[in-house]
Amino acid sequence: MNITFECADGIHGLMTLTVEKADYEERVEKTLKDYRKRINMPGFRPGMVPMGLVKKQYGMAAKVDEINKVLGEKLYDYIKENKISMLGEPLPNEEKQVQQDMAQDGPFTFVFDIAVAPEFKAELSEKDKVDYYDITVSDEMVSQQIDAFASQHGHYEGASEYDEKERDMLKGELRELDENGEVKEDGITVEEAMIMPQYIKVDEQKKLFDGAKLGSIIRFNPKKAYPESDYEVASLLKIDKEKVAELQSDFNFLVTEISRYKSHAIDQELFDAVFGEGNVKSEQEFRERIAEGMKRQFSVDSDYKFLQDLRKHCEEKVGELKFPEDLLKRVMLNHNREREDAEKFVDDNFAESIHQLEWHLIREQLAKQFDIKVNDDDVKLVAKDAARAQFAQYGMNNVPDEYLDNYAKDMLKKRETVDNLVDRCIDLKLTAAAKNCVKLNKKETSFEEFNKMLREQTK
Repeated sequence: MNITFECADGIHGLMTLTVEKADYEERVEKTLKDYRKRINMPGFRPGMVPMGLVKKQYGMAAKVDEINKVLGEKLYDYIKENKISMLGEPLPNEEKQVQQDMAQDGPFTFVFDIAVAPEFKAELSEKDKVDYYDITVSDEMVSQQIDAFASQHGHYEGASEYDEKERDMLKGELRELDENGEVKEDGITVEEAMIMPQYIKVDEQKKLFDGAKLGSIIRFNPKKAYPESDYEVASLLKIDKEKVAELQSDFNFLVTEISRYKSHAIDQELFDAVFGEGNVKSEQEFRERIAEGMKRQFSVDSDYKFLQDLRKHCEEKVGELKFPEDLLKRVMLNHNREREDAEKFVDDNFAESIHQLEWHLIREQLAKQFDIKVNDDDVKLVAKDAARAQFAQYGMNNVPDEYLDNYAKDMLKKRETVDNLVDRCIDLKLTAAAKNCVKLNKKETSFEEFNKMLREQTK
């Protein structure tokens, strides 16, 4: 096979491959022999169909298939051997590619457009200076976290009068009324209905519950109380959502129970619930452990901001890169050809895709500089950390390793999740390596100021 490659401007590659009969003939013969062993044809025993008939029926398909395979193999081998930084996949050239008569023996000529990454150098050293933000943990923040833990581990207790400020929950009997305000015969009845009036959307209906006591009867209209949510009405009345549309009735609600949520006391039981039995033995130690945890979390946030700033620093240092945008738009359009709005989608998202591609190429060079490699153990560790963080969001800071391992294994069953975790591994290793390489311009900041910076950065 003859292969030529031209790339005059460094980014628009043109590859021409000429396939001779000798390149595919032996492969086609082997494929047809394999077909012969498997096909069933009336009048012939399995494996005994004359080769002439096999070629007549399957020869052209086998020939085209093997030529395509040869093309793919040789093309990608050439790209690998010649270290061509191809972006996307090869595309048939729209001007120089001519129709090939596959009924002939060849030679067959195929011309492909190759989008090539621009040449540049991205490298870091101690001469590079990048901001690094240390987030301070205030006593007020620790107190707020303690309040959150106390609320998460609280409980309901009985009350005699409803108080909206306490976010009380009411339990009682719901009975549908007729147009005269009487209990409707065969109407909707719910024996143990649960209502939290603070979530009622309409003030007029919400106020009907003010000052309710045990034994109070409140007349209200569920449809008016939740005008935008048939689901909430259906859930309250234990009826199908489809029936809500025709419902107009008022209901009586007899209050049989008032429950008030009480946060947990700041005591040993709470310490044990949050950090495990006996691991924390005083409120001061409790505060210190919470502060340590917040500092660890903030260090993750600081590293995230550092990587964003490092990216900006590298992009400015490298300067504007020139890409074969016409070819990349064709590649992107090809990837989204199933979308009805494919062309609009490409137009709307192309600029951002180029921005992401720039960083991808820069990150590849930095990963090579720092010899960053990712193995299975790295991915499993990051998956476990992600599971731990997810449980922590729900106040579960003492999840056994066995559960974390199982949760992480489930995450690793999804290919898309694995790809994201690999990217996360690279980011973590790149961040650690860059922090030890560049000069850190350390700055202390509050949590509020830090979040403000992040919001402005993502605008």
